[in-house]
Amino acid sequence: MLVSAQLLNQRYTNLESQELARIFRVLSVDTRIRIVQLLKQNSLCVNALARRLGVTPAAVSQHLHVLREADLVKPEKKGYFVHYTINSSKLMEWRKITGELLDRDSE
Repeated sequence: MLVSAQLLNQRYTNLESQELARIFRVLSVDTRIRIVQLLKQNSLCVNALARRLGVTPAAVSQHLHVLREADLVKPEKKGYFVHYTINSSKLMEWRKITGELLDRDSE
């Protein structure tokens, strides 16, 4: 079965728009944005993030779950604690994807 180039392009555009929607959904909560900002500076455990954000460790864990599912943060076991770091390659990928959408010259 042959698929037209236009249909393939439309599917690619749909997949791309779905990925953009997912990115913005993950980043639509201010606490998650603050977590990303903190983790860009250094790795932190749940309790350290909770103290800095002024929220409960349970709330931080829920936000980290969303960020982990999106592959934006990576857990790293250090002794008894799990420290989280930003996934730099995913962050760069998201920067590129969102930049293409928001860049005025790419129309």
